Amino acid sequence: MAATRPGLLRLTLALAAALFASRAPAAAELGAADHFELCATCHGAAGEGKPNLQAPAIAGLPAWYVEKQLAKFQAGVRGAHPDDHAGLRMRPMSRYLRSEEVVKQVADYVAALPAAKRGSSLSGGDAARGQASYALCASCHGAQGEGVQALNGPPLAHQSDWYLLSQMQKFQQGLRGANLKDAEGILMRPMSMTIPDEQGLKDVIAYIQTLPE
Repeated sequence: MAATRPGLLRLTLALAAALFASRAPAAAELGAADHFELCATCHGAAGEGKPNLQAPAIAGLPAWYVEKQLAKFQAGVRGAHPDDHAGLRMRPMSRYLRSEEVVKQVADYVAALPAAKRGSSLSGGDAARGQASYALCASCHGAQGEGVQALNGPPLAHQSDWYLLSQMQKFQQGLRGANLKDAEGILMRPMSMTIPDEQGLKDVIAYIQTLPE
């Protein structure tokens, strides 16, 4: 999805980052909710996500997954491709979480938020056809899209359909999962390529949307 009003978005993020940075001298006194304020700029105060900013819902994601993704953004393992515009915005934001302890605090805070109702914006998907394709996804993401920590597979059942489509396309195009330090991404990329076209992606995502939240 194309970003809307990119200049305004950059200004908003810059102002939010500047406000957060101005509190840096007292960072040791800040709690998880304080650190989450910067995240809320794009992801929403309840972690519900903002599609117009290409920001996914994060509320209720497991802490282990949030920690891992923040570490990837901070290290440039994710969000460094020049065509990954949303990732490029996320990477500097992640760096305002200046220690592993702060990252853990924010991850725990996000995990404790009530999961948002998933958003549905795609049309044309056939859940019946998608169910067969999902059989391969289930090995890492769970039969009910609940996630499998042992395989580093995040939950999918609560996620908005537009975000699932965008990430699958990023894996297919090499915008995500091409960095050799991204072990999970390297595994995910060839899996994404087993679904050859956008219609197939919409079908499997339509099936994921039928899974219980």
